[in-house]
Amino acid sequence: MKRDDRPDRPDFESPAFLRSHVESILAFYEPSAFDPEGGFFHHFLDDGTVYDRDTRHLVSSTRFVFNHANAFLQTGRPHYRDWAAHGLRYLETHHRTDQGHYLWQRKADVIEDGRAMAYGHAFVILAAAWAARIGIDGAGTMLESCWDFMEAQFFEAGHGAYADERSADLSMLDSYRGQNANMHGVEALLAAFETTGEARYLDRADRVAHKFTVELAAAADGQVWEHYDSGWHHDWQYNIDKPDDLFKPWGFQPGHQVEWAKLLLQLDTHRPADWHLATAAALYDKAMERGWDAAHGGLVYGYAPDGGFADATKYFWVQAEAIATAWRLYNRTGDALYRDDYQRLWEWSWDHLVDHEYGAWYRIVSREGAWLEPFKSPAGKVDYHTMGACWDVLSVMDAD
Repeated sequence: MKRDDRPDRPDFESPAFLRSHVESILAFYEPSAFDPEGGFFHHFLDDGTVYDRDTRHLVSSTRFVFNHANAFLQTGRPHYRDWAAHGLRYLETHHRTDQGHYLWQRKADVIEDGRAMAYGHAFVILAAAWAARIGIDGAGTMLESCWDFMEAQFFEAGHGAYADERSADLSMLDSYRGQNANMHGVEALLAAFETTGEARYLDRADRVAHKFTVELAAAADGQVWEHYDSGWHHDWQYNIDKPDDLFKPWGFQPGHQVEWAKLLLQLDTHRPADWHLATAAALYDKAMERGWDAAHGGLVYGYAPDGGFADATKYFWVQAEAIATAWRLYNRTGDALYRDDYQRLWEWSWDHLVDHEYGAWYRIVSREGAWLEPFKSPAGKVDYHTMGACWDVLSVMDAD
């Protein structure tokens, strides 16, 4: 990365900057992402070149729908609505199975991973909710059917939480339980409520959020642990040798603590409760205290229960989610410390993660902030977190 080419820092609190930054990210994907034969390409090098035309991951497929639905709402450009509809059709024709679930990954005509993952289905609900919001045919039906599937196959009413994965034929429920699918489940349920106004989505979001951020967090120093067994007891050893795992890393994840905090603040706008703000602030404050790298700046990927860094590399999504949460906390409390955090998070990201030559954000950099790999956007990224953070901050500014 050419550090000398880095432009001066803009006004990160300016709505005009946030909108222009989203435009720059959309511009990175626009020339090459659309696949006329169905869906979108999922793997992009730093310059936007597609390096794998065949592999399609459920997370990218759904996040592209979210991205383009929001882009249409923000810009009014009709092709973004068409692209969201194009992505939704691909979910039905290439991810949905005869068993009624959405498969995890395929490569052209070969199903590489046919499991039913609660994490992936949460994103199907998210995509369908946003597609329904802009009037795409079939989106409401997809939302309803995916809710029903999650109810039947994953939700454990006695625990108030979603299990994680089933075999491709749905006959076996894995013993692993995790917070990540539940966190994105809350995100999706909030979007479903905002689209439909149906209280069941808000009721469930509130129940799951309390389960993880209050009940289970009580045994983890007020933080959200990643992994649990089938009885929803903390599994402190799961993936202990994989602190850098993409979906199930060991350790406390600052990015997930702040993301839960953001969701609690969003939840509170619809159903105010005293515990929302207090819990959100506690989660965020602890993540910044323990996860901020005082030596090199930025939030690390993970830290151990004893406070030591488990993985000190810097991921794009961790900083992006913290940016959105810092602004929401500042807006809610008026505390200048959160505004300062918003500024330092943006500054570090602008200096080390934003690609000022080709656009979008690097996925990962070293602890020191150095470029590590040419894969700007492998499966699962598509800059949903970065654009989503900008749109979330803009929504708060617009509300004001």
